[in-house]
Amino acid sequence: MLTLHVTADTSVLVDGERVKALGPYEELAAAHPDVRVRRWPGILTPGLLNPYGPEILEHTYHPDPREADTYGTVPIGGARAREIFRADPGVLGASARRGVQRLFAHGTVALAGEVRARPVLEVVRRSGLVFGARPEGLAGPVSLSPRPLVLLPGLVVGGPARFAVFDVPDRAGLVREGASTCVATVIAGRLLYRAH
Repeated sequence: MLTLHVTADTSVLVDGERVKALGPYEELAAAHPDVRVRRWPGILTPGLLNPYGPEILEHTYHPDPREADTYGTVPIGGARAREIFRADPGVLGASARRGVQRLFAHGTVALAGEVRARPVLEVVRRSGLVFGARPEGLAGPVSLSPRPLVLLPGLVVGGPARFAVFDVPDRAGLVREGASTCVATVIAGRLLYRAH
C-alpha cells in the first residue's frame, strides 16, 4: 500500500520499503488518489545516527515499566547495569528491545559502534536499524539525543524508506531542541514510532 508522509515543506511517497517519489503534496496526491496520507507537524528528515549503539544497548539497562518499583523508569548505566546483567544475563535482549524503542522515540534510524552481544545484535537486526561509521572525536556524553546530532544523507527515489519527523520549525530548531522532539520514525516503510 502506498503511503504519503507530509509535513509543511516535504512530502515522501512510500511504496513498501522504498521511497517511490519526493515532491509537492498536491502533485503526489493527484498522481495517486487512493494513497493513505499521514500528516505530521514539523520537519521530515532522513533520521539520525546515534553514535553510541553499544553504550545504549549493551551497557545500559532499560527497565521494564513493571519494574518501576525496583529500578525506576529511566535507563541505568555503569556498575548498576553491569550488576543487573550479571545477575540475570537473560534480561539483555529484553532491555535492548526497550532501548531500541527509546532510540526510535528520538528519531534514530542508524547506530554506530560495535555491538557484540548476540541478543542485542538480533534485536538490532529485527528492528531494521542500520549501522554507520562512528564519528571521530565524539564530544558529548552517551545520550539518546547526542550533541552534535548526526543527520543521515538525504532521501532519494528508490532508496530505503527510512526517516524521522521532528516537531520543530526547521533544522536549526532540531539542533536547538534536540531529538526528543521526534513525532515519528519510519524504517523500511514501517511506522515504528509515533508520539502520542
